[in-house]
Amino acid sequence: MKKISIIIRTKNEERWIASCLKGVYSQDFKDFEVIIVDNKSTDYTLAKVKQYPVDKVVTCEKYLPGKALNLGIRESEGEFIVCLSGHCIPTNDKWLSNLLRNMEDPEVAGVYGRQEPLSFTPPADKRDLMIVFGPERRIQRKDTFFHNANSMIRRSLWERFPFDEEITNIEDRIWAKQVLDAGYVLVYEPEASVYHWHGIHQDGDEVRCRNVVRILEDLHGDLYRQEEGLLEDLNVVCIIPVKGRSRFLGDTTLLEYALATAKGSSYIDKIVVSTDDESTRELALHRGADEVVMRDESLSYDFIGLEKVYSFTLSELEKRGIFPDIAVLLEITYPFRPPELVDKMIHKLVREGLDTVLPAKIENNPIWIEKEGEIKRVDEGLVPRQFKSPVYLSFKGLCCVTRPEFLRNEQIIGVKLGMYTVQDPYCVMEVRNEMDVDLPGAILNRIMVAQENARALTS
Repeated sequence: MKKISIIIRTKNEERWIASCLKGVYSQDFKDFEVIIVDNKSTDYTLAKVKQYPVDKVVTCEKYLPGKALNLGIRESEGEFIVCLSGHCIPTNDKWLSNLLRNMEDPEVAGVYGRQEPLSFTPPADKRDLMIVFGPERRIQRKDTFFHNANSMIRRSLWERFPFDEEITNIEDRIWAKQVLDAGYVLVYEPEASVYHWHGIHQDGDEVRCRNVVRILEDLHGDLYRQEEGLLEDLNVVCIIPVKGRSRFLGDTTLLEYALATAKGSSYIDKIVVSTDDESTRELALHRGADEVVMRDESLSYDFIGLEKVYSFTLSELEKRGIFPDIAVLLEITYPFRPPELVDKMIHKLVREGLDTVLPAKIENNPIWIEKEGEIKRVDEGLVPRQFKSPVYLSFKGLCCVTRPEFLRNEQIIGVKLGMYTVQDPYCVMEVRNEMDVDLPGAILNRIMVAQENARALTS
C-alpha cells in the first residue's frame, strides 16, 4: 500500500503534462502512486502519459471538479491524497515531502502549496498568484481558502467529507469549510511550490494588473522568472526535410551543415531527417541523425508544401513513441546559420510562452506589393525610420521553432507568433541550385571589387 496517492486531472494538457510528470517522478520522496483522471482529451496528453510509469488512467466523461477528484481517489489506496492539476509543475524535488511534513500534526486536515506564475502568465493571473500565494507559511483555523491545483488531504477525512460532485467550481473551499467546522486546521505551505501558467480569478483591469505585477516583480527581483529551467524537462525534436540527394557546398553536403547546427544545440534532444532518398538516409544516419523517416514520392512533388511533410513526419515519430514538446524545423538550403540561433529561438519560445518563433530581419526600406495590377505600398510611407513600426522579413527555412500541435494539423505557424531578429547578413543566404553553390566565391569577388574601387577613389 502506497503512503501517498497523487491524483492528476487532465484535459488537453499535452503542452504541460510531460513537465508535470517529470517533476512528480523526480521527487526525493518515492512512496507514491500516480492516477490520471482524464476528461476525454483530444490531443496527445494520454500518449505522453504513457511515457511515464503512471499507475492508472481513469476517464471522466462529464467533468465536474469534485466528481473528477472523487473518481480518482476511489481508485487510489494512499493514506494521503495529493490533488494536482495537469498543467502544474513542481518547482523542485522536495515539493512532495514539503507537503507531507505538515501531516505529522494530526490536527491538520489538509495542506495546499504555493503556485508561482511563469513570465508569460497573463498579467491578471500573475497578479492573483503573486498576491494569494506568498512566501510565509500560514495555519488557518477560520479562513476557508484552499486550492486543489496543488494540495494534500487525509484519506480518512475525505471518507467523511468527500468533495461535492454537483458544483462547477470551489469544491476545495466547500470541503475546507467542512473540515474547519469539524475542528481541524488547514496549512498553507510555500515550500511546496509549483509553476502554474494561469491564475485563480482570470479577470481584472489589464493596465492596473500590469502595474501591480511590475511593482511585485521589482520588489522580488527574479523570484518570478524561474521557468527557464523547465527547458531541461521538454522534449525538443529537430526535423530536417530533404528531397532527393543533398547538394554539396565545397566538400560538404548541405545536409551536413544542417546536422551540425542541430548537434550544436544545447536543447535539441533528437535529430530527425525526413527524406525520400535511400542514399540521403544513409548519409543522415552516418552523420549523426537519431531517426530517419522515409516518405514516398507523393510528398515530394513540387506542388506539395512542407507543412504536409512535417505533418507526416510527426505522425511517423508518434507511432515510434516519440512525442515532441517543441519542434525545430531546419531546411538544408541555409548553410550559414549562426551557431547560437537555434537555442536563442527555443529560449524565446519558452520564455515568452509563444506558439511559434521565426527568424527575421527588420526592413526599413519601402515595401511594395503588386495587387490587381497595381503597385501598392505596404509600409508606413515617408516616415523617419526611427518612428516606423518595424516591418519583419522572415525566413522560415532558416529556422522555425514551433509547437507540434500545429504540425499535426498541417500547419507550421501558430497564433501567438514571435520574431527573433537576425543581424548576420550572410545567414539568410540560400543555396538552392548550382548558381547558388558559387555564392560564397561571388561574394568574395564583389568585396574585392568594392575595395579596389574604394582605393581608386582615394588615389
